[in-house]
Amino acid sequence: MTPPRVGVFGLLGSGNLGNDGSLEALLGHLRAEHPDAVVDALCGGPETVAARYGIAATRLHWYRGEYRTASRAGAMAGKGLGKLVDVFRTAAWVRRHDVVIVPGMGVLEATLPLRPWGFPYALFLLCASGRLLGTPVALVGVGAAPIGRRSTRALVRWSARLAAYRSYRDELSRDALREMGVDTARDQVHPDLAFALPAPAGSTAPGSVCVGVMAFHGGDDDRARADEIYRRYLDGTTRFVRALAEEGRPVRLLTGDACDRPVVAEILAAVDSPLVTAAEAASLADLMKETAAAETVVATRYHNLVCALRTGTPTLALSYAAKSDALMARMGLGAHCHPAREVDADRLLEQFREVERRAAELRRTLAAQNLTATRQLESRLAALTSALLPTADRTLEEAP
Repeated sequence: MTPPRVGVFGLLGSGNLGNDGSLEALLGHLRAEHPDAVVDALCGGPETVAARYGIAATRLHWYRGEYRTASRAGAMAGKGLGKLVDVFRTAAWVRRHDVVIVPGMGVLEATLPLRPWGFPYALFLLCASGRLLGTPVALVGVGAAPIGRRSTRALVRWSARLAAYRSYRDELSRDALREMGVDTARDQVHPDLAFALPAPAGSTAPGSVCVGVMAFHGGDDDRARADEIYRRYLDGTTRFVRALAEEGRPVRLLTGDACDRPVVAEILAAVDSPLVTAAEAASLADLMKETAAAETVVATRYHNLVCALRTGTPTLALSYAAKSDALMARMGLGAHCHPAREVDADRLLEQFREVERRAAELRRTLAAQNLTATRQLESRLAALTSALLPTADRTLEEAP
């Protein structure tokens, strides 16, 4: 029997640490349980993926300027041609594999600004190619949410329908797909793939706080208010960080995507305190080291929250979508959320004090929830990959 050929697909290596962490978790499982599998990627940052993870990688889009705004005729023509070329490029790539896996990520949601002919179109091409060519496409531990824009919703719905297997990182995601008209009766729910990553051991710095920030401009339906939403979020978060620094608390600013760095720069300039510093994290493992060393975490990005919860650190969520609330509830911290759209620094400080007051209790809760999450995830991944990979003629209809 020839080694199974596994393709991984997504906006990987593009600067989003959460996406890359999902890939790392999947690769860790494959290398431990299926070391003979030959893995390669069709992704946003092939050079980064190849260098960091040691697998062959191909650029997701033929047109290199896919995610830049096209204002000139040449750029618009290039994008249009790229959509056609990508039909054949995607199909040719899919055809070379026994199975293609989309590991985690919010590929079925539009909680952040999203153009339908960008990634949703690329995902549709992947799933349609898989169905036409007989290569199973598995959406594993993905996020989904209600989508307002009709064209984006249609592409997401058809992608999900054409996929051979779907599982989700929370019940809300499965419910969202059901509401979009997808039959989810056999779909599974399990913890986010990042919970399969090992939690680092380390000592906690007394009084230290990690604050995860984000270039938050609202969701796909908030484009008209994007600047207002961002300014309110930034002002409230800056006031909160300043208040901690004035108390003599060391504050470590975290990001989860390359686009968050300007937010860190603005906060550092506004607070101007030696107690406020920025972390240089290149992976979820780096972020986990930061959160493990903190006494408390206040974070916005979903995978900043995952890192904090995975390390058992008492956490307060600046929640920008229902997925953040669902994650906090699943880990037993549902009461400790604050809306990212309406950051009230005074109220946020009150909630922060409550998290600190309950710190010992919350650490015990997180220890128990982490044990449950990792066991569930290990079981689901083992069942899925054992069904997918032993022989090339097995189909995902046999998967649990």
